[in-house]
Amino acid sequence: MSIQQFIQEQVLLPRLKKSQVLVVYDPDRRYRDVCREMSREKLVVVDASESSIQSRREAMKALTALGKAEIQNLLVYVPARKPIEDEDKQKDPFSLYAACGTVFPEGDGDEYLSICLKAKPDHQTQIRSVFATNPNPSFAVIDAIGGGLSWPNLRSTLKVESTRDILFALLCPSEVQTNALRDNKSWISEAKDLFSVSLGMELKTKIEAVLAISEELWRFILFSEFVFDLPEELPESLINVPRAEIYAKPLIEDICDRLRNDQRTQDAYIQSALRIEHELSLTSACKNIKDLGHKDTFPFEERTFLKNAIENLMNGDLDTTREILNRHSKSVWTGRGESQIQWDFLRSSLMLVQTCQDNERALADRTRSMNGLIDFYVSQYREVDQRHREFEQSVSESLWQDTDGILFPVQEYVRKQYGKISEQIQLVFTKHLQETGWPITGHLSNTAVFDKIVAPKLEVSGHKVAFIVVDALRYELGVSLQHMLAEDEQVEIKPALAQLPSVTLVGMASLLPGASIDFSLVKTGSGYLPQIQGTTFSNVSQRMDWIKRKYGMRFHELRLEDFVRKDIPISPDVDLFLLRSVEIDSHFENNPDTAPNEILNALKRIRQAIHKLKQRGFEEVIIATDHGFFMNTHAGAGDTCSKPPGEWINVHDRSLLGNGNLDSNHFQMSTEKAGIRGDLGSFAGPLSLASYKKGILFYHGGCSLQECIVPVLQLQLKDKKMDMPSGVNIELSYKNGSKRISTRVPVLDVRSVSPSLFAGGEEILIEAHDPQGNVVGEAKCGGVVNPATGTILMAQNSEVKVMIKMSDTYEGKVIIKALHPVTSKVFAKIELETDYTV
Repeated sequence: MSIQQFIQEQVLLPRLKKSQVLVVYDPDRRYRDVCREMSREKLVVVDASESSIQSRREAMKALTALGKAEIQNLLVYVPARKPIEDEDKQKDPFSLYAACGTVFPEGDGDEYLSICLKAKPDHQTQIRSVFATNPNPSFAVIDAIGGGLSWPNLRSTLKVESTRDILFALLCPSEVQTNALRDNKSWISEAKDLFSVSLGMELKTKIEAVLAISEELWRFILFSEFVFDLPEELPESLINVPRAEIYAKPLIEDICDRLRNDQRTQDAYIQSALRIEHELSLTSACKNIKDLGHKDTFPFEERTFLKNAIENLMNGDLDTTREILNRHSKSVWTGRGESQIQWDFLRSSLMLVQTCQDNERALADRTRSMNGLIDFYVSQYREVDQRHREFEQSVSESLWQDTDGILFPVQEYVRKQYGKISEQIQLVFTKHLQETGWPITGHLSNTAVFDKIVAPKLEVSGHKVAFIVVDALRYELGVSLQHMLAEDEQVEIKPALAQLPSVTLVGMASLLPGASIDFSLVKTGSGYLPQIQGTTFSNVSQRMDWIKRKYGMRFHELRLEDFVRKDIPISPDVDLFLLRSVEIDSHFENNPDTAPNEILNALKRIRQAIHKLKQRGFEEVIIATDHGFFMNTHAGAGDTCSKPPGEWINVHDRSLLGNGNLDSNHFQMSTEKAGIRGDLGSFAGPLSLASYKKGILFYHGGCSLQECIVPVLQLQLKDKKMDMPSGVNIELSYKNGSKRISTRVPVLDVRSVSPSLFAGGEEILIEAHDPQGNVVGEAKCGGVVNPATGTILMAQNSEVKVMIKMSDTYEGKVIIKALHPVTSKVFAKIELETDYTV
């Protein structure tokens, strides 16, 4: 098809058929013959080139005929520039016809160059080259481009048609295509012409073999994209490396994007880019280049972009950092587990710093009273603690493989930002605490949780209530748990004020029946014990016996972990079932470095427990906790507080009971004002977030928002329903069928396939198990993995990449499973084996 025919049939006629009237404005008189030749019996063409008055009469006559259906279409050719402004349209006698129909040109797509590119999509490089030397080439010149070059042997051998598909097949031939190319050499001469015409590439290799030609084509295309994207001058050592002219840029970029984004060719792209980077010594050649553009064609660029993002973050330029992160969030190089971990670390760093800054601006207006401060913490500031916890989780995941040490300065910088705002709000809190005392009127006290929330639900025999008591569930974790449980149940959350001092011994006893009426602390030989109605409590057994004395056979208790993992029978007489969870506090006390990673597992077990409770006929669940905690990772070696002289009982390194002399670094109030009944003298503690012992990464026991504001969650369990299948099938694969894992952070391909248009999505949990069923790997939170639930919501007919964090102590056979997060139903699984190189 000639360019003239293309313009008539593909550009002008479709508009005439749609709008009936078309005005063609053509100041260069390029399209006059094109328009005149379109005249037909039912298509009137009015040419305004010679006589404006006569053409206006003809146009009006034709428009009248069109209104009477005597003709079907009217085309008016005007050898002038299209009027843009209203004033110009008023002066143009043919604007009337444009208003009745449509115009040409309309938009960038109607430029002559754009039309030529559409007419000859396989020869875009040549067309751009022609336009570079002559902005108005004749139709004959355009028609001559690509004349006779149809690449018959290439098309026949590869079973593809377009130039793009031929180039793509030569880069990544299938097994069938590779055999066909190997058996027939007639395609090679055509390939040389094709490379020259479409890319401006002169094939250098003399070896007539598929691999040699393919490798040279890879190098030419990838290096060309790198140069096109490079804002700076090429290093001297790379000047003579063959590359395409600028006219081939759209074709080059299209092929590269396709190679990177197609799951079938990503591995081939990665291997070729690594090889070319090494062959051309790009890392050393470009070491002095500061601006590498936007694309990361080669892996060394991804490292450079990461370092640029880090530099901008630490310089306070959050917008540029965010721009770099967004640009490279789906880079082919961040699909490698180790790289993705570092980018995720940087993303969590940015989110924490941004959240700190957002909340710092609100401090002055939201913290003028204790009530205002508590409301600020519950509604907004608790997100700072959530982002800090997620940041610390990414620290433990990333620093083990930060061999270059590029992330450590970021860790220190971000922790200081968190420490700065934490200390600010802490000083406000302890200031208000001394003025108002504790607890605050109008807020739920933890001592009232059982008597006011749990007990009333047990007044009716047979009404089954579960009371889940979680050690160290601070408020922001309660919000995360609420979001997780809301996937399945109706759940409400409210803040409560922990009993001081905020330690497990006191907090757990404060959740017992009768604590709202008579709760106190009594001295012992070297310390104190909580007491209710004359009974003291020093351990779990004593607390459970207290509840059993009140509710008898209606009461039963278990560790939550045992309830989830074992099939333990429960008497039908049980109306109050108490489940105890100690994992969060235990992990922080014993392994504070890795504890942030374990928190999500504890929350997931609570969700599983609630599912089992519903199966057992329980109707309501209340979740409460003894105290919160603070993650003290920002503290330096000297950030401690000296214990003042006097007769003090040291409470968990953060508070004091007794009497003595205090310095300006401490607050002090009567135990009565602190809400503590008992003859224990004064209650005191550091004004700041310091503790009495250095090196403590996690603590509670003192007075801070994080330690003293705790959540209470109430769930109305929905009616039991059969698990309805979603109609979505889950498929797992690893490296196109590979059975060996060579890295501790493998990236898994997860697909959902649904034959039905009406199927919903599916929430799944990815875990790696050893042959005995122990968990030895989990999906890394972030990206498609919900950080609040650890799960992935798979829409129907979708595909995602999920990074698995493998245990650093396990090697051997693993089974990676896609599970239902509540029922543990297996949707899909694959069997692999570790083959770590280090």
